[in-house]
Amino acid sequence: MELNSKLEAVGLTKKYPGTIALKDFSAVFDGGKVNAVIGKNGAGKSTLMKIFSGAIQPSEGKIKINGEPIIIHDPSDAFQKGIGMVYQELSLIPELSVTENIFLGRLPKKDLFGKSVIDWKLAYKKTKEILTSMEIEIDVKVPVRKLSVGQQQLVEIAKAMSFSPSVLILDEPTSALAKHETQMLFSIISNLKKHGVAIIYITHRLQELNEIADTVTVIRDGFFVGTENMEDVTPAKIVDMMFGEVEQRTRPEDLGVSEEIILEVKNLTRRPEFEDISFRLKRGEVLGIAGMLGSGRSELLRAIFGADPYQSGEILFEGESLPGPYHNSPALCRDLGIAMTPENRKTEGLILPLSVRQNLCLASMNQIAANGIITITLERKYAEKQAHALQIKYSNLEEHVSSLSGGNQQKVVIGNWLNTDPKVIIFDEPSRGIDVQAKQQIFQIMWDLSRKNLSSIFVSTELEELLEVCHRILVMRHGRIIQEVFPDNTSLEQLYAMCMEA
Repeated sequence: MELNSKLEAVGLTKKYPGTIALKDFSAVFDGGKVNAVIGKNGAGKSTLMKIFSGAIQPSEGKIKINGEPIIIHDPSDAFQKGIGMVYQELSLIPELSVTENIFLGRLPKKDLFGKSVIDWKLAYKKTKEILTSMEIEIDVKVPVRKLSVGQQQLVEIAKAMSFSPSVLILDEPTSALAKHETQMLFSIISNLKKHGVAIIYITHRLQELNEIADTVTVIRDGFFVGTENMEDVTPAKIVDMMFGEVEQRTRPEDLGVSEEIILEVKNLTRRPEFEDISFRLKRGEVLGIAGMLGSGRSELLRAIFGADPYQSGEILFEGESLPGPYHNSPALCRDLGIAMTPENRKTEGLILPLSVRQNLCLASMNQIAANGIITITLERKYAEKQAHALQIKYSNLEEHVSSLSGGNQQKVVIGNWLNTDPKVIIFDEPSRGIDVQAKQQIFQIMWDLSRKNLSSIFVSTELEELLEVCHRILVMRHGRIIQEVFPDNTSLEQLYAMCMEA
């Protein structure tokens, strides 16, 4: 591994028909440092990283490593030239072992009775050497499906490190990690930094920058805005570089909450995920559920919505008991007036090959096709209503929803369920992987719903979001609700302590 490698972008430009995604971008990313790259959705971060990783070719400009110009033909070529990329979406094969995933397609061979066979002993040895060098303790033979999300993320990094890269690009590496897993990852990154690796760290979590980054580079509208040393820059300065002036919202004072109970959960249990969960949701209330990954938050939401069965307990909606543990369903909840935006929008919230129009109408098809006939004209009416109300940015309602930014995809998921005229919406990690401005728009949607007397249940790993948005917060730990707090008299440090205390 080369000490203190340096990656340089010189005048990189990427043109597409009708648009320029990256414009004369020049920046230097030094070895032995964590170089954070930030910018709102659509700013050009993904385009820049795809050029670095060989996934796309620049229209103009060049890339240099240690002052020498290089041409990267494809991702495999990028690895060979010393550039490793770890994407936000995990690319591991669940049924294969840690070793098989790290050396997929490159497992060492040996000759045995005239035949070439895999040398498992050497493969396990090489894997253990890589993990040990990164100070990671994971069984090299275990299938990755048995690992936590955080451990899988570390295996992804180990896979990239098996190529001995001089540059490592990490795309939103903490987006699905619990706090203790994030700290483990930061420790690994610090160790790699000591070995001179140039680390490019893409994140939307601005609060992480002071903890992990040495420098921060900002992209806005495809242009290089600037690079600053973290010790010389304030959060306000970073936000100003990303957006210019952006309005920072806090929960409005005019969000009244009725005393009427719309949803009640009694002693709900699904072992081992959660046990004996009880709470009430009022009309117009924004109720937060705080907890680390693995605390049972998402599993609880899925059980309430009928996506997963529960073993015992009772759910009441508007005073009426929902069908028993194994008879509730998302379709029934939808018809009653309960909606849910799932944690993983790409696999559970959207059908990516379909258009924006179609995705905005999926949940409300019973209303749209009241006589059993679907018409594009009627679909467009429903789709345009939500697209306008939620300020979804798109070029055409008929374009694939996969072409939208993460924030706009999330708005499509929400708009799809708003078309069902719900009384309660369950939001599971709605701000995951979207920028600051898009998050504020999602929060504004919750507040607007509250004004209309609609209730929300909001789960977020970013606990500061719960303090900003919610009327009340339930704290989950190890599958149980252990406390109820109110944002006005709870600090972020206190909330984190409640979620993490042993």
